[in-house]
Amino acid sequence: MPFYEVLSKTALNNITVCVGIDPTPDTLSAWGLEDTANGARKFALTMLEAAENKVVVVKPQVAYFERFGAAGYAALTDVIKEARQMGLMVLADAKRGDIGPTFDAYAMAWLGNNAPMQVDAITVTPYLGFASLEPLLVRAHDAGAYVFVVARSSNPEGTLLQEHGSPKVWHGILDEIATWEQIHGNKTLGAVVGATVPIDLKYALARLPNAFILAPGIGHQGAALDDVSTLTSSPNRIIVSSSRALAAYGPKVSDIRSALHQF
Repeated sequence: MPFYEVLSKTALNNITVCVGIDPTPDTLSAWGLEDTANGARKFALTMLEAAENKVVVVKPQVAYFERFGAAGYAALTDVIKEARQMGLMVLADAKRGDIGPTFDAYAMAWLGNNAPMQVDAITVTPYLGFASLEPLLVRAHDAGAYVFVVARSSNPEGTLLQEHGSPKVWHGILDEIATWEQIHGNKTLGAVVGATVPIDLKYALARLPNAFILAPGIGHQGAALDDVSTLTSSPNRIIVSSSRALAAYGPKVSDIRSALHQF
């Protein structure tokens, strides 16, 4: 079932919680695991076990697997397949961005039945021009996948670029998302807007009234659920992710599952 349709069936009165899977060196060490691709695989599979039947979406951070090279990508591929077999939707936090045929090649890696790392959703960056996203957006539409376009990120370093101009650059990105969706008549595109800037998250929710918004920054970056829970009458459209903060309750699966109740 398409990503959009699955998430649309979640409780309308609750924020959508996503379990982030970030096998950082510090987390692997705290869990007593080797800082290797195999350690990352073991960590991720434990997080999947904790997430099963608790949440709908898991979000592996691709960079923490990619740092191990080919072995890391093999581990990530195993984790993605296991998650989807469990019935979990997989959102690859890859933040890919490129142009033309090169970006289409990235899309072939992640989207569609023939993709070696097939996922249900992916994050991308539009700062090579929104039109550069077209090859990936078309593949996502055909695959029933979802694309989260980074508009207003949670890191303070992004502010200067994203807030530049009148209208602001990130407002223009939201306008591009809205236009693409209107023309294509489908449910393929959402945005990334940091929970660390709730006033901007509220703006995005109003500008894209049918889209899902990935709102990073809960926990480690200082944002709280109370900051975002009342921003819209359809809070299920807000996807919040906990990764390092949630992993801190590990490595016991039961402890991680208990921690999920705070959401």
